[in-house]
Amino acid sequence: MILEAVILHIKPGLEQDFEAAFKQASSIISSMNGYISHELHRCIEVKGKYLFLVRWETLEDHTVGFRGSAEYQEWKKLLHHFYDPFPTVEHFDQV
Repeated sequence: MILEAVILHIKPGLEQDFEAAFKQASSIISSMNGYISHELHRCIEVKGKYLFLVRWETLEDHTVGFRGSAEYQEWKKLLHHFYDPFPTVEHFDQV
């Protein structure tokens, strides 16, 4: 299992719109091959900051399968315009 971890910074004033779009986008990512689960957490201390965690069976399920898919284009259309700056995505193995 691979854990994808992303800190998202949402443009000020767009947090509610982002959360609504994320609910819609959740059905996209959850339908992908190799997907296990995902979570979105809102930061308590910093408004507009979120932690996004996704569990994938393999790294390639995310980097090749999801990112190379037509579904990813829809994901981008729904969510990417909310980010400032654009997030760094990191992947982790469990120890």
